[in-house]
Amino acid sequence: MSPRMQFRGPARQRGAIGLMAALTLGLVLGFMLLVVDTGRLYLEKRKLQRVADTAALEAVSRDGNCLSGLSAATYATQSAARNGFTVNADSTLTVSCGTLQTGVDHLRAFTADASKSAAVQVIATHTVPTSIAAGIGALLSKGPVSLTTRLSATAVAAEPKATLAQLSIRSTLVGVDTARSNLLNPLFSTLLGGNVNLTVGGWDGLVKTDVNLLKFMDQLAIKLGVAAGDYTTLLNTQASVTQFIQAAANVLPVNGATATVKTALGNLELAATNASPIKLGDLLQIQTGTQAAGLDATVQLFQLVQGFVQLANKNSAVTAVLPVNVLGLAGMTTRIKVVQPPQFSVVGDPALAKVAPLGVNRIYVRTAQVRILISVDLSLINAVLQTVNGLLQIVVNSINALLSLTCILNCTQTDFVLLPDGLNLDIGLEAGVGSSYVTDYSCVSSTNKSLTATTNISALQLKVGRIDATTWLSPSAAPSLSPLTLFDIGSTTCHLGNCAARVPFAGGGGQIMIDSPVAGTSEPNYTFANPHEINVSPNPTHAVSVSGVVGSLKSTLTGVSLISYPPSQTLGGLLGFLLNTLLSTLSNVLGLLASAIGGLIGPLVDPIVDSLLENLGIDVNKVDVGFNLTCGQKGKAYLMI
Repeated sequence: MSPRMQFRGPARQRGAIGLMAALTLGLVLGFMLLVVDTGRLYLEKRKLQRVADTAALEAVSRDGNCLSGLSAATYATQSAARNGFTVNADSTLTVSCGTLQTGVDHLRAFTADASKSAAVQVIATHTVPTSIAAGIGALLSKGPVSLTTRLSATAVAAEPKATLAQLSIRSTLVGVDTARSNLLNPLFSTLLGGNVNLTVGGWDGLVKTDVNLLKFMDQLAIKLGVAAGDYTTLLNTQASVTQFIQAAANVLPVNGATATVKTALGNLELAATNASPIKLGDLLQIQTGTQAAGLDATVQLFQLVQGFVQLANKNSAVTAVLPVNVLGLAGMTTRIKVVQPPQFSVVGDPALAKVAPLGVNRIYVRTAQVRILISVDLSLINAVLQTVNGLLQIVVNSINALLSLTCILNCTQTDFVLLPDGLNLDIGLEAGVGSSYVTDYSCVSSTNKSLTATTNISALQLKVGRIDATTWLSPSAAPSLSPLTLFDIGSTTCHLGNCAARVPFAGGGGQIMIDSPVAGTSEPNYTFANPHEINVSPNPTHAVSVSGVVGSLKSTLTGVSLISYPPSQTLGGLLGFLLNTLLSTLSNVLGLLASAIGGLIGPLVDPIVDSLLENLGIDVNKVDVGFNLTCGQKGKAYLMI
């Protein structure tokens, strides 16, 4: 029989089916064991992930952080315990605070930073018996066999992105030339009380450099020893101007600042050594409860430094006095005082601001309010004063000669006084405040949004005459202006040697006093469509303008109208022709003085408005308002990773 035929019979194949069945059953049991064992690990992993998820969500929902107190870890541990997860040697819970960043691959990544709590990461681990598959693999390997496996689950939660709005009033300066630099140096020197000597490039660099507000505040917190992330305390902490400038300098490398800008800040730091201390909260406003992400905004470096300097001047008891002729005008002394510092940036929730636009949660910005006092030496029109003196003296002598003829028991005599209060004519100018505040907003989507604000430009206040410098150069609203007497023809009556008090202006006279508001406007509820996110520089800004300001100032100063006092009819016995002569002379004298004084003080307008005020961040013709709006998410905490 052929060997190939030996196993074809039934007897020869008996037991083959049983063998195959046994092998199949063993294979099924193996797979079943693998499935059950893998399912066990899957359920353990799923349970662990649920613990990590709920712990991270609770830590964020309860505003946990990783500062002193470790509240985020406490909240996460409490949540895990309620879900049957007990922290011990075999089960751990690690909690970290930090931020989320989206990379170029559009994937979110968690960055640990204990000073920030924009996101909370929870890593839960648990030790379980090793799976059979892993155990077999370990037995076949040369390494030691572990009977346990540590499972790990990671969850990152964050609060939904808040809806935040930012208003800013931007400096109108776009660059600095030599002429402006020559004025900025003495101006900042007098405001700080030190020697500022920056180059044109230094000033220009400050104007063209932006800094990140969040990074600046973090650096300032380190400098002042304030707990990281405690921005409320930081805003209310008083410190020196040099510390503020140093903090600004420390964030410059991040923004690509040039060596010229760093040198300029170093010069300003030295000049500010003796400046009065300041608080950041007087310049920047952050709505209570605003997330740290809301501070991730940009501000102009020049405007930031300008705010430091002006706030220091406001806090100082010393008035800044500009060097003579710094405005290119001889015979003028110029003093400056910041009455109210600028508040050039504010961040907050527009929904809260909308409820009460000028309430406690307002989003409100303003320019600085400054008062300028210029003393003009009237001896500069000495030729006109001598002419006035000659004309009036002749008439007064004629009056006295005539009155002496009737002098028996009662004798009346006149006298003439030219500028009895001195040769200084005071000019006061109060500039500011330009202000803007949020009134409404709309967030249909990130590409269909708007921010609405009302902007006001307050009227300038112009005063000419005698000004009480102490009152004027202070926040006081008390009256500080009185007329300056240019000439006074008074009379005195004597009876048997007893003389009554002198009657001023009995024979006429002239004074100068101007107290006038100039211009001002309001733009209610302007809606800015699709503003940039708050971490982007507002470009373009929205300008609110008022026309005729400079023209009105020039008209007021050049078209001087003097206060005229006509002769009194009580100068008994005065002949009609002499009275007419006096009236005619007074008219001529008033015209001469008005023309001379107008020509003297009229040229002040351009240097003050175009140079001095603009360098202080004040443009009397307009304010530039920057709009930023970030539309947030709704709901509670989110699992981000």
